[in-house]
Amino acid sequence: MLTINPDRALLLIIDFQSRLMPAIHEGAAAVKNANRLIDAAKLLKIPRLFTEQNVKGLGATTDAIPVEQDRLAHKQFFDACRENGFLNRVPADAHVVVAGCEAHVCVQQTVLGLLQASRKTFVVRDALGSRRPEDKETAIRRMERHGAEIVTTEMVVFEWLRTADDPHFRQAIALVK
Repeated sequence: MLTINPDRALLLIIDFQSRLMPAIHEGAAAVKNANRLIDAAKLLKIPRLFTEQNVKGLGATTDAIPVEQDRLAHKQFFDACRENGFLNRVPADAHVVVAGCEAHVCVQQTVLGLLQASRKTFVVRDALGSRRPEDKETAIRRMERHGAEIVTTEMVVFEWLRTADDPHFRQAIALVK
């Protein structure tokens, strides 16, 4: 299947952390789109998983992102897949939708780890951030070259919905308009 299967989907929100976000180029847009994805995932009952990198250094997730503590994975490795037990939280047949910061560090390394672990991975380009735009764009190209699908927030929401007959259609569309 080339589209995201909502029955197998998992939304992974990587490292939108308080001390990092002020330095992120167009960080507000990435946060806004991550929140759209989180809201749509909740509405459509898509599981969510959040990560925080080195909380002592980068702070907790920014207050602008409604992190769910019971779905939060703390990490020191840039690639979350290297953390003990992380991949156990990502089903083998999952369609992992990824948003986060920084695109060229933790997002890229985690996506490459997911791909190496044979997880189907979709990177949401308008819900990614890096301090420098060229780092973000280079990371997107590299992740795509290694097998990640590059998508946008709106693409994800419509693929999760599948049909205009979905009972949550109007609510979901309101999130992306």
